[in-house]
Amino acid sequence: MTISANAMIADPGHLYFSYIRPTNAALQSLSSEEGLLGIVTFRTDFWREDDGTTLEGILQISLSGRGDDLCEIWQTTQPVVAGKVGDITYRCSRDFLFGSIALTAADVPAGNHRGLIVPPLQSCAELAYKQIFSLLDHHGYPDLLRIWNFIPDINGVSHGLEHYRQFNIGRQDAFLACGRFLEKQNIPAASALGSIDGPLVVYFLAARHKSVAVENPRQTSAYHYPREYGPSSPTFSRAGWIDLGQQKVLFISGTASIIGHQTRYGGDVAAQTRESMANIAAVIAETNRVAATTSLYDLNDLSYKVYLRHITDLPIVRAELDLLVTPAAPVFYLQADICRQDLLVEIEATAGMLMDGMA
Repeated sequence: MTISANAMIADPGHLYFSYIRPTNAALQSLSSEEGLLGIVTFRTDFWREDDGTTLEGILQISLSGRGDDLCEIWQTTQPVVAGKVGDITYRCSRDFLFGSIALTAADVPAGNHRGLIVPPLQSCAELAYKQIFSLLDHHGYPDLLRIWNFIPDINGVSHGLEHYRQFNIGRQDAFLACGRFLEKQNIPAASALGSIDGPLVVYFLAARHKSVAVENPRQTSAYHYPREYGPSSPTFSRAGWIDLGQQKVLFISGTASIIGHQTRYGGDVAAQTRESMANIAAVIAETNRVAATTSLYDLNDLSYKVYLRHITDLPIVRAELDLLVTPAAPVFYLQADICRQDLLVEIEATAGMLMDGMA
């Protein structure tokens, strides 16, 4: 398969992201910029106005607060307007929409489906995704490019089922109900990590123009996982690629030490890091094939976000990555639980839109 002509865009806007150090003055300045789509920080004790409200456009996710003291800035070259629909806060330009939703399981009562109790977290996931799809359909941003999910106590168990598996049921039910599971080429790249407490948080990037999903020949497509991984398989692609004319953007999903559908190198974080990067290299090769070029991307062209189950593994993981990618490649480390208990590290990556590196 190669990219079809309808993936090309006439006169698109440009999309950028960067990592910056968290200073209140910098955040206040950015929040008023014309092209700001959003700011993501992974701690909840920063950047509040004098009355306690959060600065506009800033999403705060409750992780452990350990890791690199950085936040993500998402921007476009187009003017941006802010909005709120239901539980979703968003900012959008002519071509892009960046939004977030947070739902607390405690506020959603357990439902009943065909005589079975539906856990609140499952209901939260289904409701969150249905709201996202409704927003995108209403405003005309049909393509969900990239989505990030932060699930409270992701490996915990309630109602007889692991929280990540509850989330997967709700997410897939929303894809099915909204007709988004019919064409696998439109399933977005995604990550799913554990937050320490609080709500289910989902943030996402959508566009008016179609991207192309990319799979990894070394791995079973996540939506084809066998039932041993839960009643519903995870609904995401291994990567998404979009041609914005002069800008070619690649989103690689959270990637771990999995071959086929099985975890490899349990308990060995160094080997898991190497295997994760081998999977990313395979996704890059497949993207280059799909895009009909042999040299569009390589490992040194990407910026990385690395999630560690144990922050004490940071020196080991950093040493492995130092051998595999150039020191100039931006790498952002965070502590978070991973979707499988035998996984110690997960790595996501992007290419084609980094602006200014880490400031």
